Amino acid sequence: MIGRLLLPEGAHASALPLLLARALRAFADGYVAVLLPAYLIALGFGAWEVGVLATATLLGSACATLAVGAWGYRIHHHRLICGAAALMAATGFAFGITSTFWPMLLVAFVGTLNPSTGDVSVFLPLEHARLAESADGDARIALFARYSLLGSLSAALGALAAALPVYISATAGISTVDGLRCMFGLYGLIGCAVWMLYRSIPAPHEAAPKPRTPLGRSRPMVVRLAALFSVDSFAGGLVVNALLALWLFKRFDMSVASAGQFFFWSGLCAAASQLAAPPLARRIGLVNTMVFTHIPASLCLIGAALAPSIWPALGLLIVRSLLSSMDVPARSAFVMSVVTPAERAAAASFTAVPRSLASAAGPVIGASLFAAGFLAAPLVMCGALKIAYDLALWRSFKDTRQ
Repeated sequence: MIGRLLLPEGAHASALPLLLARALRAFADGYVAVLLPAYLIALGFGAWEVGVLATATLLGSACATLAVGAWGYRIHHHRLICGAAALMAATGFAFGITSTFWPMLLVAFVGTLNPSTGDVSVFLPLEHARLAESADGDARIALFARYSLLGSLSAALGALAAALPVYISATAGISTVDGLRCMFGLYGLIGCAVWMLYRSIPAPHEAAPKPRTPLGRSRPMVVRLAALFSVDSFAGGLVVNALLALWLFKRFDMSVASAGQFFFWSGLCAAASQLAAPPLARRIGLVNTMVFTHIPASLCLIGAALAPSIWPALGLLIVRSLLSSMDVPARSAFVMSVVTPAERAAAASFTAVPRSLASAAGPVIGASLFAAGFLAAPLVMCGALKIAYDLALWRSFKDTRQ
């Protein structure tokens, strides 16, 4: 029953555990992005430390993804993806028991915490490669749309769950910090559940020949895409969800519970918009779908940064959510369609690595601007850079066969 609801027609049943795992991971990421700054502030850290830890999580994800791209083709993806789930479990438990900066920085770098609205973790290339094997043509675009949709819906629910620490503290009679620690323990338990889902996926056949190099004739295309995606991700790193929550706290004195409700509704809007991505891509193409929905979203972000009060700002951010995620399934399907099947995991890794590295630089810059009192600057910079990326992407790939 669940498979018939989640899987598009023409997709293999082996994709179902991947979709469910994506939903669980996104739920955990959704509340971590909101609670991470609140947790660090409750421990006595400032805006700069929040930015550094957010950067460490993204930089560590970039290094892990680079390792998958460079050497992962020698090992079964099944083993790699199960190892990543085990690391997720360890990350949650370790982060929940540490209170000092340097151990937390180490866990943030080595672990799988994701402070952003998107998925830039080591899971991404591994899941994308397996999903691409589970469907072809229009069914593949639909499958990636379901994958992104579940991620957005679950992240929205996760953001709503950011209010749970207050409830836990009140009912259990514990401190706010301990209530927040419980949520990182839940993150570890979710990692265990993800590991069980990955274990249920049939392993690929050992008889399949391993390529001599991770990338062959698709290398020039992948390099161009990686360079462009890095610009987009650097811009997004300036306003990851953890920093956007911090902006709402500082700019409008919003509470953690209210911020969680906002991210819930914005996540629902992002999820709903992704249902329109497959039919729109069939009509105007993958590249046009990526570009012509992204530019208005960036203009809304700039408008929110300059809004005089909270309600116009939240309204523009909601409109941005309706548009900004429609490129996600289109981008994933586009990368998988322009490389050979043997190169898919490496292509997903090598396009994700620059994104992770570039996005890792953003939080420190954004947090530094916040700390200096330039609250609007990160949002305006993010919007302007994303518009430049969209125009460059369209010019480079508008004539590419998709």
